[in-house]
Amino acid sequence: MQYTVTHPRRVRGEAVHMTASEKRASDIAQSIEDGRKNPSIQVRIKSPANLDCSYELISEDSRRKAIEEAFLIPEASHFISTPEVTQMEERVTLWLRAGYPIHLIGPTGCGKTSLAVHVAKVLGRPVVWINGDESITTSDLIGGYSQMQNESVRDNYIHNVFKTKDTMKIEWVDNPLSLACKYGYTLIYNEFSRTKPASNNILLSVFEEGILELPTKFGEDRYIKVHPDFKAILTSNSIEYAGIHRPQDALLDRMVGIYADYYGYETEVQIVVEHTGISKATAEKIVKTVRDIREKLPDAQKPGTRACIMIAKGMEMLRGQRNINFEQLCIDVIASKTSSPQDMEEKKKLVIESVAHLA
Repeated sequence: MQYTVTHPRRVRGEAVHMTASEKRASDIAQSIEDGRKNPSIQVRIKSPANLDCSYELISEDSRRKAIEEAFLIPEASHFISTPEVTQMEERVTLWLRAGYPIHLIGPTGCGKTSLAVHVAKVLGRPVVWINGDESITTSDLIGGYSQMQNESVRDNYIHNVFKTKDTMKIEWVDNPLSLACKYGYTLIYNEFSRTKPASNNILLSVFEEGILELPTKFGEDRYIKVHPDFKAILTSNSIEYAGIHRPQDALLDRMVGIYADYYGYETEVQIVVEHTGISKATAEKIVKTVRDIREKLPDAQKPGTRACIMIAKGMEMLRGQRNINFEQLCIDVIASKTSSPQDMEEKKKLVIESVAHLA
């Protein structure tokens, strides 16, 4: 029997009467909305036969799938595998599979990050990434409450009977560390030593007890058991570099430290050729020049393999021109680590001498 409203009454613009089918449709819509706002709730709904509608399954699995689509396995492009590089890769992979986080330490521009990304790709798990700096806090690692929402619900199912309910909902948003621990992703923590040590205390229980504590949560939600597939690769510049902090010993004791120095001559030449497509003869000239300059500068100012690639790309842009000022390209790249006009003049002289010596 079809219910027909003969005297439709409205209070404040809302209908007072609601049929059974309308009530069911309203309840279904509310269930779906609750599921969207809290994806950890499983919402399974069958469409009533008399309603032409369909509803999706919103679950923790759906949320995880969406996250994995957002955090894809990185493409480690232009990665070369010489015996020297393969040995480093095998060392890092061995310790990760043994269950230990890896701390790659070395001078800037020596290929730490490229190695970390490549190993993460080999592991075959989605990767989450964070760059360390002075402003990083524990919340930047684990997440926090993003917003508070007030809801008012008004029930007018029964004629002239009104029920109201006010609900406050707080939405939690996970950040890289909590995502990696929860779902077993690979965490790449780049420039780890640039973050203040206090912000990294949260890693102590993750690496030792396999538990991530979320200090601002309560009850069972306060703790996350670290997924068995969780892996962590941290990179840091050597302690001699400015703008870094020495991590606490308790945290260093829970990691395997691998020192990554500049690669050998043949490996650097292959890296430059792979990244730029430049001829091997030109790559050799660039690498010889940069390595000669590297030996004459203090640690904090040594140009790395990245400098070789930059010079090679500059030469590629000038291909076809009769007068390629190779010396000026080298000076421009080396000048990125100068502190004064006097320092700049000394570097110019050093580049000119190196180019002349190797000519």
